[in-house]
Amino acid sequence: MSAFYGNGEADLASLIMGSTRKRIALFLPTLAGGGVERGMVSLAQGFAERGYSVDLVLSKAEGPYLSKVPRKVRLVDLRASRVLTSLPGLVRYLKQTRPAVMLSAAEHTNVVALWARRLSKVPTRVIVNVCTTVSQNFQRTSLIRERCLPFFAYCFYPWADEIVAVSYGVADDLSRFIGLSRQRIRVIYDPVVTPSLLSLAHAPLDHSWFSPENSPVILGVGRLTVEKDFPTLVRAFACIRARRPVRLVILGEGRERSRIELLIRELGVDSDVSLPGFVANPYAYMARAAVFVLSSIWEGLPGVVIEAMACGTPVVCTNCPSGPAEILENGKYGRLVPTENVDALAEAISSTLDTRSNPEFLRQRASVFTVENSLDQYLKLFRV
Repeated sequence: MSAFYGNGEADLASLIMGSTRKRIALFLPTLAGGGVERGMVSLAQGFAERGYSVDLVLSKAEGPYLSKVPRKVRLVDLRASRVLTSLPGLVRYLKQTRPAVMLSAAEHTNVVALWARRLSKVPTRVIVNVCTTVSQNFQRTSLIRERCLPFFAYCFYPWADEIVAVSYGVADDLSRFIGLSRQRIRVIYDPVVTPSLLSLAHAPLDHSWFSPENSPVILGVGRLTVEKDFPTLVRAFACIRARRPVRLVILGEGRERSRIELLIRELGVDSDVSLPGFVANPYAYMARAAVFVLSSIWEGLPGVVIEAMACGTPVVCTNCPSGPAEILENGKYGRLVPTENVDALAEAISSTLDTRSNPEFLRQRASVFTVENSLDQYLKLFRV
């Protein structure tokens, strides 16, 4: 059975205002520590602050961002072991609650949301959010489930009331890869820059490497997964470290941790590389880093790049599909290098370390990707 829970404020507001306020549902697998989850929590808070009743519906209520869910947002735990098995619970939720609109994110979650709406026979509008480059996921995965997703998208995305991509590159790729009309796909940038980001960036940081008298720190942030390609960053760092004093910090957790740690030891740079794992406030690290580096092979819209720019930190990115070139306007706001190219990445990082940056110039660009901008655009689609 589904479990509805939250604090008293959210539940009481739901009872008092349920008949007069339009309800918005956001559907996710969990609140794992990634950009998609962080963005959906920001949207949930923004919708609630604008006066809507908001449900954050999770296949399973777990993950580090659970503590970030605002008091005014109701959590709905479907208590499922995986997204597919949450389908019956999601159908029951839709029948019982009948939200005006439901926004889902991630390919498998989107398909289950569309199935649930069809099975529940409710008038809820369903908006699906595509947050990664689908063709790259298909080409690089060995999982049968992941390789089936483009077929499911081709069959079932037309059921959606609206299809949203997080970047123009993602939209173009989705259209080409599954044969969906490009006119059916809208682009809404993720809600990356929040009102609290700058205050968090200035919070105290308990890491001795970031004191001004120490060597400059190169920073990477993201899940330790294949698509983030942190091994290329580690190898580039080793090249730079051989020529100058510098350190590397990578924030995040994931199944590639042991592989990355082994590479660090093999290259003999373990005394100058730190992997603290998932941290609740990466912005304090970003604000104090000498350069932020994205080494990904593919992305959707890498919010960590925007966050680093909002902190005034210079960035170096691989020109992967999709997002970095859009964010940096083809190199205007930071250096772009080919993917999986150690020498090019090392050279771009070194050049950035040697160049004085303009923090306000970077912050101005980051201001395009605010929560308020995303909220405005989503509410136009929601028609609530």
